[in-house]
Amino acid sequence: MVCGGFVCTKNALCALNILYVLVSLLLIGVAAWGKWFDLVSSIRVVAGVIGVGVFLFLVAFVGLCGALKHHQVLLFFYMIILFIVFVVQFSVSCACLALNKDQQNHLLEVGWNKSEATQKDVEKTLDCCGFSSVSYNGTCEARCFHNKLTCDTCSNTIQQYAGEVLRFVGGIGLFFSFTEILGVWLAHRYRNLKDPRSNPGAFL
Repeated sequence: MVCGGFVCTKNALCALNILYVLVSLLLIGVAAWGKWFDLVSSIRVVAGVIGVGVFLFLVAFVGLCGALKHHQVLLFFYMIILFIVFVVQFSVSCACLALNKDQQNHLLEVGWNKSEATQKDVEKTLDCCGFSSVSYNGTCEARCFHNKLTCDTCSNTIQQYAGEVLRFVGGIGLFFSFTEILGVWLAHRYRNLKDPRSNPGAFL
């Protein structure tokens, strides 16, 4: 059987979805590990990462079942869902790569003001206080604040890493978005192939 035939396409689609299953379990495991060791106290962040992991797992499970059974309906919905995910992920990845420093700072400030738990996590992890200014009359989780030392603002500290993080996230997102469009193509091709083990005159 040459590559591009029924068996080869089936195996490629199964392998791709097994990769998605592993990535989804990794996301769920990392989020649970971070919460268990109190590295992240924000329930929203943990729930968001776990939600993405569960969604990816379900999509991969549908694709895997559709590939193993050559199920037309499952493969159709798998194609549609994966294409929508591709469009969203590709757009977000391009946006991450295109953001300038002013836009990055604005988004960081919006995210900072939305969650007090996130503020505490950032202050504790990066040893900084406040977003754009330090208030020594207020409260702060940073070690420098408790040791009566001069603290830097979290805006300055985050900006040192924000560009690199966004480029990394954008690059990873672009890579996985292309694997998703590959999955759509494989599923479309696989749906239109006949199973050589079935009746040659039947289309499953």
